[in-house]
Amino acid sequence: METRKLGTTDMKLTPLSFGASSLGAEFRHIDLDEACRSVHVAIDLGMNFIDTSPFYGRGMSEMLLGRVLPEIPRDRYYLGTKLGRYAGAHFDFSARRVAESVDISLERMKVEHLDIVLCHDLEFVEMSQIVEETLPALRKEVEKGKVRYIGVSGYPMKMFKYVLDRADIDVLLTYNHYTLQNDMALELVPICREKGVGLMNAAPFSARLLTAAPLPAWHKATPKVREIAKQAADHCAGKGVDIAKLALQFSLANPDMTTCVTGSANPDRVAQWVAWAAEPMDQQLLAEVKEILKPIHNWFYVEGRPENNDPPTVDA
Repeated sequence: METRKLGTTDMKLTPLSFGASSLGAEFRHIDLDEACRSVHVAIDLGMNFIDTSPFYGRGMSEMLLGRVLPEIPRDRYYLGTKLGRYAGAHFDFSARRVAESVDISLERMKVEHLDIVLCHDLEFVEMSQIVEETLPALRKEVEKGKVRYIGVSGYPMKMFKYVLDRADIDVLLTYNHYTLQNDMALELVPICREKGVGLMNAAPFSARLLTAAPLPAWHKATPKVREIAKQAADHCAGKGVDIAKLALQFSLANPDMTTCVTGSANPDRVAQWVAWAAEPMDQQLLAEVKEILKPIHNWFYVEGRPENNDPPTVDA
């Protein structure tokens, strides 16, 4: 795969990266051997960045990576994890927990350093703590040589702008905000470029919204959003195309998004994504699907504290 420079870091990432949330059995029961093999397939097929978190499987994702990563030369991949969120409603962004979390992640994954560490889902806490306590503590881990680059990840656009305006970060990971349905992450491009911050994207399928699979009950899509997304999926199916393929290709195509993180514990699925990434995107079908999705373009939901979110702008 080609590579793209991540902000002002010395990292060059492939457009498609491996998301290890599935290794934590976050979405379904998994076969552990298959899950481990999916990591090997991702690296062998050219992906060079792995994204995880202690939240995924409450440590299970990092532990499984600790079984696999010692088998892979360290110079073949970059590794990113997160801190601050450890269970559904358990958040701890204190300076003390920062140091502990970094050490535990290193031990679990059996590596000597972490290329990226992100504050995870910071929209659930008071934002000032992230700027005044968490990020400065993380920068100390950089000085110790345990971490190379630091940043934030989460959902609302508002909290990204808050952090970018007030803190020194190297990278930023947004999800569900650069897809066929929602491209609000484009708002971050000029800000990140001005500040030299690397911009990463995740979740091109928007938690299955942009696939032919039934939406899980926990998905926050409204009935209108579900209906229109299904119309788009059905339109693609009528043309003999899986909408997931178009969704992935769209999210990979913009070089302003250094990489797109998506993951599966199914090695065949990972290989399929790599194959899709190598194929040209059907521009006519893209235009047709975007027209279908226009009524819900940039619809989003509230995540975390209400004050960390912008008010909805799309009636859906």
